[in-house]
Amino acid sequence: MHIHIFWDSLSPPGLQVPVTRTISAIIGVPATVSENPVRIMGYVNERRQIDAQVLLESIHAYKHRHSLQEPLLLVVRQDLFKNGNSFVFGLARQTAGAAVVSTARLGNEFYGRDGNDDDLMDRITKEGAHEIGHLFGLEHCDNQECIMFRPDTLDELDRKKKMFCPACLELLEAHLTPD
Repeated sequence: MHIHIFWDSLSPPGLQVPVTRTISAIIGVPATVSENPVRIMGYVNERRQIDAQVLLESIHAYKHRHSLQEPLLLVVRQDLFKNGNSFVFGLARQTAGAAVVSTARLGNEFYGRDGNDDDLMDRITKEGAHEIGHLFGLEHCDNQECIMFRPDTLDELDRKKKMFCPACLELLEAHLTPD
């Protein structure tokens, strides 16, 4: 098992390696990061956002063309939405083995605060590990400190720890352990 992380060229530079290493440690699966070769699809002019579901289709098509079976996380700078939500921090589609995380709302600057790379790295890591958790079959968790808790705000994301609660960890380990 291996996790591919594609880092889009517009995403914050210099954070790729530490984010990848921390996600790998949280999930317990080796991960590598590389420059994003996937075409960014789904931009909606009226919203100035990318439809995350369309982008997941693009990732799925790339994986199919290149015979990639392992989970793939794409990190993009552009703001994401899905139908029924004004925005999403990220989105995953387990059947495609594909996930996407946007850094647009993860930086302090979006909220009028002073920028801080440590905060940004922490949030990308948490959201990335969360979406990869979905790729391994995990659902949202009610434990507000669990990586699988679904945050609606940046403050809720910041309260999460970079770890799974015992119940989610057990489910993850069951998924990763071959029968």
